[in-house]
Amino acid sequence: MISSLRGTVLSAIGGTAVIEVGGVGFAVQLTPDHVLSLRVGDEAFLHTSLIVREDSLQLYGFADAEQLQVFELLTGVSGVGPKSALGVLSVLSPDQIAEAVGADDDAPFRKVSGIGPKTAKLIVVQLAGKLAATARRSPARAQKATGGRSSVPDSVLVALVGLGWPEKVAAEALADVVAETDESSRDTVQALLRLTLARLGPAAQGAAR
Repeated sequence: MISSLRGTVLSAIGGTAVIEVGGVGFAVQLTPDHVLSLRVGDEAFLHTSLIVREDSLQLYGFADAEQLQVFELLTGVSGVGPKSALGVLSVLSPDQIAEAVGADDDAPFRKVSGIGPKTAKLIVVQLAGKLAATARRSPARAQKATGGRSSVPDSVLVALVGLGWPEKVAAEALADVVAETDESSRDTVQALLRLTLARLGPAAQGAAR
């Protein structure tokens, strides 16, 4: 596992930088702004995530540990690959991501290239309650977002998993309900749980078991 790199910048073009460490050049995928901040010949330190595929090894780099943590949370969301996760971080800072998730607002994610409405909803649903520790928000926003308890979608997702549905199935159904209903009809755990159970239906419950 390559968790960080410190070395000389050999090139920084587009969305890729090459960092020489001990005579070996590592190609690292970065956000465009991060690439622009690097200068050939300078020393750079990157927090990295190594993505292993059957036919490739890909390094993704970040300026700080907070960005890396958010990247890894994003890649854990159904339908969000590493390139899409990096795309989100190219448009939104970790604080903006945490604020949007805490406010149950998927609009910022829909502005990211490659993120559709359903995936944007899944990001909000699946990251609910997971970003409070990383967000440097104002006390008022932090209290509104967490209030010492989980958000409504997060609580509903936990309840559905407890009832026997796979997390991915439950999260997708929950995202559909959130996308298709107005906030006033799903502003409590009980209301949103009822709507999502109706979406899942007896057949889905039987399949889950």
